[in-house]
Amino acid sequence: MLSAISAFSGSMVAFAPPSVTRAATPKMQSSEFCYGLPGSLDPVGDFDPLNFLDGKSKEEVMTLREAELTHGRVGMLASAGFLVQEKFHPLFSGDGGPAIEQIPGLQNYGIWLAMLFGIGIAEGSRVARGWNDPTLPDHFFQKLKPDYTPGDLGFDPLGLKPTNAAELREMQTKELQNGRLAMIGAAGFLAQEAVTGETWGTQWGVPSM
Repeated sequence: MLSAISAFSGSMVAFAPPSVTRAATPKMQSSEFCYGLPGSLDPVGDFDPLNFLDGKSKEEVMTLREAELTHGRVGMLASAGFLVQEKFHPLFSGDGGPAIEQIPGLQNYGIWLAMLFGIGIAEGSRVARGWNDPTLPDHFFQKLKPDYTPGDLGFDPLGLKPTNAAELREMQTKELQNGRLAMIGAAGFLAQEAVTGETWGTQWGVPSM
């Protein structure tokens, strides 16, 4: 259940305001790391050990950032889900136990349809907002619209997005760092459950969790 709900929610919801806006990065030069996008933070700094950025155009880097933000947001939801979902199931009648075993055990096929429908709407809206028409000239795989900012889904119902450029850039970096940590955390939860077959709480001696 976790991964499907997280994929749906991660496409439409972020734990921080929309990221990487033009206001925060008005000028991006090729000499700047990641074309000047937020996310570089000491002590790691300009972190690209596998050289993913080598030879990449600005458009390709923006596409990579869109993927990083989306996965980071899903990772934040997934990490939170692992902490509560194994014992608390507000959306369906779960059997408890490891989260990775809950979707295969779902008997209510209406939930499956609802999840697929929800994911389709969310992803369709995201693609329509940010992704370029593949029939246009000079198109490469997953090219973003020229005026689209990676991660900016226009979703800020609580009005948390700062109007000051420096504060906005700081918040963008915080969102990225939390998302990166959450992706590692979610991967750890998945690996732990796959290896032990137990929830994180049971593994750590808390059978009630």
